[in-house]
Amino acid sequence: MEKYCFDHKFVKVNGINMHYVEKGKGPHVVLFIHGFPELWYSWRHQISFMAEHGYRAVAPDLRGYGDTTGAPKEDPSNFNILRVVGDLVELVNIIAPEQDEVFVVGHDWGAMIAWFLCLFRPDKVKALVNMSVPFTPRNPNAKPVETFKATYGDDFYIVRFQEPGDIEEDFAEVGTKRVLGKFLTYRNPGPLYLPFDDSPVILPSWLSEKDINYYASKYEKTGFTGGLNYYRSLDLNWELTAAWTGAKVKVPVKFIVGDLDLTYSAPGVKDYINNGGMKNDVPLLEKVVILENVGHFLQQEKPNEINKLIHDFFMGFCST
Repeated sequence: MEKYCFDHKFVKVNGINMHYVEKGKGPHVVLFIHGFPELWYSWRHQISFMAEHGYRAVAPDLRGYGDTTGAPKEDPSNFNILRVVGDLVELVNIIAPEQDEVFVVGHDWGAMIAWFLCLFRPDKVKALVNMSVPFTPRNPNAKPVETFKATYGDDFYIVRFQEPGDIEEDFAEVGTKRVLGKFLTYRNPGPLYLPFDDSPVILPSWLSEKDINYYASKYEKTGFTGGLNYYRSLDLNWELTAAWTGAKVKVPVKFIVGDLDLTYSAPGVKDYINNGGMKNDVPLLEKVVILENVGHFLQQEKPNEINKLIHDFFMGFCST
């Protein structure tokens, strides 16, 4: 991490003590929202780049992750989407009270959270760059976990994550560092099933031993339960968001996904993204970028390309 220098800060928001990293003094805030199994650290390349280009980059550890504390992990309902979006709205209100709107960048679960942030509080988002997980309109007739189970079976990772304590025991046997390595190096465009196979973890050029060790140092302290609780709240989120059935995302959006991302190969997703379905639900969708031969963790795998895509998009909304 020698090439990066970040300010680590804490702020009390929505009943938790949120850790966030900040860099840059520009007039425009960029809020980076990470996914699973990640941390603020997943945005290390983007934070520095955007700060160097005149933005104030802010990347929190979401509730249940990293150095953010205070959310009781024994009850997955503490991780429902209303609470999580509430954390981020309050974070922005406190650290940037002069900002009516901020730029937002999301990936994986962070992308899902960003979609909901735009549905709940479009007034807070100037423009959004979302990665990997496309907008998913709510189906009032199908709960998410039941749908995943019917489509993929009991060993699909989201289904395996549902029983509290179960997958945590499996991960403990495998070892924190190996679990993280298996997730972060997964490049099969097909569905992810658990348990992992016995093949060795071979780190690609974009993910160093130091990177893995940083993730592992945090997950060794916190465990995986906080992040897993987001998946355990999927059906609760479905119940809580009934009022947004049919709602459209009405902020400007650029969407980026790798063609080897398991999310892009899910049934119906390519057609939805490329043939007008997503544009119908996200009417201000300005551009879709499909990166060739790129996997799920694209902001780490292709930082230069992602940095440019983010910067080029946001520049169009900067008046100063």
